Amino acid sequence: MTSAHTEVSPAETAPADTAPPALPDFPAGFLWGAATAAYQIEGAVDEDGRTPSIWDTFSRTPGRIAGGDTGDRATEHYHRYRQDVRLMAELGLGAYRFSVSWSRVQPTGRGPAAKQGLDFYRRLVDELLEHGIQPALTLYHWDLPQALEDLGGWPARDTAGRFADYAALVADALGDRVGLWTTLNEPWCSAFLGYGSGVHAPGRADWTAALRAAHHLNLGHGLAVEALRTALPHDARIAVSHNLHAVRPRTDSAADREAARRIDAVGNRVFTGPMLDGAYPADLISDTAHLVDWSELVHDGDPATIARPIDLLGVNYYTPTVVSALPEGQAPDAAAASEAGHGDGAQSPFAGCGDLLFTRAPGPRTAMGWTIDPSGLTELLLRLHREHPGLPLMVTENGAAFDDRLTPEGAVHDPQRIAYLRGHLDAVRRAIAAGADVRGYFLWSLTDNFEWAHGYGKRFGLYHVDYPTQARTAKDSARWYAEVIRRGTLPDLGV
Repeated sequence: MTSAHTEVSPAETAPADTAPPALPDFPAGFLWGAATAAYQIEGAVDEDGRTPSIWDTFSRTPGRIAGGDTGDRATEHYHRYRQDVRLMAELGLGAYRFSVSWSRVQPTGRGPAAKQGLDFYRRLVDELLEHGIQPALTLYHWDLPQALEDLGGWPARDTAGRFADYAALVADALGDRVGLWTTLNEPWCSAFLGYGSGVHAPGRADWTAALRAAHHLNLGHGLAVEALRTALPHDARIAVSHNLHAVRPRTDSAADREAARRIDAVGNRVFTGPMLDGAYPADLISDTAHLVDWSELVHDGDPATIARPIDLLGVNYYTPTVVSALPEGQAPDAAAASEAGHGDGAQSPFAGCGDLLFTRAPGPRTAMGWTIDPSGLTELLLRLHREHPGLPLMVTENGAAFDDRLTPEGAVHDPQRIAYLRGHLDAVRRAIAAGADVRGYFLWSLTDNFEWAHGYGKRFGLYHVDYPTQARTAKDSARWYAEVIRRGTLPDLGV
């Protein structure tokens, strides 16, 4: 049930100004893509049999979402998907990473599939293939059917089994046309932001529930891998995507290094341990024993199920996490956790770590307040390469929100985003040059969209969306990214 833990390592790459002046181009066959999520773009929340997800409920709860926004309309991708696929084709995307709405396909979270829901994804996949774009399907991007939350949600073991059944339904419908499958997107956010701090749906703040949710997400992943292997062709690739934390102690003191170890355990290894090493780390179990009885939670056979082999590991990265011990005599403060960049919740999302402090690293920041530090991405990719040799990697989310404005001439100039993307693509290139097997990069996101608890106030897209009219406008970064794809290398910052 346990595995030895790995010490948090410092960045394994030199600063950009001391690195070799030239690096090779991206390898042949490198997959260039963009990513989205169903609730953030689809809209049509009550059409064709779709029922509410936890995000429908959460966003309609007063005070939960900035500006009182909801995803009811989003960017109307459900009705405008053909237009959006044309935008992808204009970029030259090799792949499009999208998620399926569970409650659109299986409205009660159990039982047979809803034909109209599956038909939408059939049409989307067909449109992508007609434009030469590889569909990369994610089964779960946080939108649990509300009917399953009412029965206990992810803290309830039964939800893992329901997820496997849902995976089989989608695989049976689309397995002949989709070759890249992801089980879960960022299960850390589902467990610890949804059930630990309450800043995401379903809005519960209970560390015990968060840890139980983490285990059942792990179990659901393993059961879904089994279901997908049964239903899909032998050459289909199966992945999971994690928002792994590039954890750094604020100082080199023993206390701060211990703080970083604790965050690495509950922020990273709570998932990579069982999924990739076949066991929960011993230090994680010791750290959280006062919150959950792991011997009761983890049933016989669970570790083997969770550790079913995958073909790719997705890495989502935005900013590093800097942590330190609480100074002697200082009382814990729930607000201190907001400096980790995960919102201002009722308590820290890191279960059992309410006594730790977080600091934003120095440097320029995005509109989300996240420090821009590409070295953290190289650090994560090289760590995974070292600890899990032979496992191909893919950057499945990376991008930035800035205060984009449409000019009177109808343009969107976003040099900050271009600089951000160039820095992070260079970080990927450095990891590849150092030996990491990175197979592709999916930019977040294709269009501006509903940015969860931030509503429509944060813009991550390559295409600007005027929400009243739903008009899409290419930003300068879209043209720059298209040039990167065309060349397979990094052009200058200018378009």
